[in-house]
Amino acid sequence: MMSSRIIVFTRYPIPGRTKTRLIPTLGAKGAADLQRHLTEQVVETVRQCSQSCGVQVEIRFNGGSATLMSRWLGTNLVYRRQEGRDLGEKMFNSFQQAFAEGSLKVILIGADIPDLTVTILEASLDLLDENDVVLGPANDGGYYLLGLREPTPSIFQNISWGSSRVLAETSQRAYGLGLKLGFVKTLDDVDSPQDILKMGCHDRTIRKD
Repeated sequence: MMSSRIIVFTRYPIPGRTKTRLIPTLGAKGAADLQRHLTEQVVETVRQCSQSCGVQVEIRFNGGSATLMSRWLGTNLVYRRQEGRDLGEKMFNSFQQAFAEGSLKVILIGADIPDLTVTILEASLDLLDENDVVLGPANDGGYYLLGLREPTPSIFQNISWGSSRVLAETSQRAYGLGLKLGFVKTLDDVDSPQDILKMGCHDRTIRKD
């Protein structure tokens, strides 16, 4: 499966610049610590999938630098900065480059998914054998995972990013293009204080400063 790639979207955990919606609850350092903790957890899951499936792994980041990212998460990963004016453009640019470099299946995931498993990632790759698009729905109305078999710019355009309509709008756009969709398990991502309570994250890794 070396023709498959998993891209992780994340931020370098700088206090005050990451998980800002959680700062009133956790403080700037606590929010950054949570970002660090969740990213490390997701990257470890992706590493396991890479070992079992042979997929390529790429980290697309905001903040910091490739040097800081590699010191944090290890030198055996590919690090590239997210490029684009909004989330949709950043994601599309990442997919487009992966396909241009020879990938036949590409999955992009967020870094704040505590219940992500290797099984879900493997199922996503398998679903791309028979579907043009694979989505991992999030309980807040967005999605935590997007898989494609070819560049599809239209599904990133005019989407209400950050809203509860992202999954519905993306699905409708894909169906309107005549694309075949597959879905994996619905999970929670971590964006709000309520999400923290659901995942039981009040531990030493995310103490309020």
